[in-house]
Amino acid sequence: MASPDFSMNVVHFTKGAAPISAAQHPEEVATIVPLTAKQRLFRLLTDGVIRATRMPWTNRRAVCFTECTWPSLLTHAARYSAYGVGFRKEFLFLTGGGPAIYLPPHLWDRQRQHVPDGTDPFAPELFAFLTAFAPPYAPVGYREQWWNGRAPVDYSHEREWRVPHDLAFTLDRIMFVLVDTYEDMAQAPAPLKDAIGRENWIIMSNYRKIEELWPQHQVP
Repeated sequence: MASPDFSMNVVHFTKGAAPISAAQHPEEVATIVPLTAKQRLFRLLTDGVIRATRMPWTNRRAVCFTECTWPSLLTHAARYSAYGVGFRKEFLFLTGGGPAIYLPPHLWDRQRQHVPDGTDPFAPELFAFLTAFAPPYAPVGYREQWWNGRAPVDYSHEREWRVPHDLAFTLDRIMFVLVDTYEDMAQAPAPLKDAIGRENWIIMSNYRKIEELWPQHQVP
């Protein structure tokens, strides 16, 4: 059913910063750490694979995506980068992906109590989908008890999807590519642009200009 606040597409944004796991597992991310967000995008498009990296909290490997609705596109780009690649949810589901599971830490502990030896309370294939949910509106006492008084964590606005392994793809599976400027698109290898379709490259600087002139979505 069509709905303006949901999308059938999800986006993987690249970042220029080192992955969270770089300090503990440098060998797993050595090939991407030196790359900028744009370089990482062109690398994964050329290789036809997005490498899974370790997630916070669970330390399990996954590729992360966010459900992409048009009004929130610039907000996500400001948080991560203006570079990304979009796929249909159907494709991710067929490869073993699905929505992330936002789990309050007290339920995590409750599940752990059901495991006789106190080890990982979830099956490995499920573990990669979990992410902590300790929102700012949770009582202070709750966060002190279950979240050790750490800063609140709530990524539910991203409507995150995950694939619990490296994601291999063919270019015909790509719905769109995000780049920052026209010059970025011009620098992309011509075979990539031809195979993906030049009409499927979205230039974020154009979007920012549209929002500046007609600020329908009130985004920065």
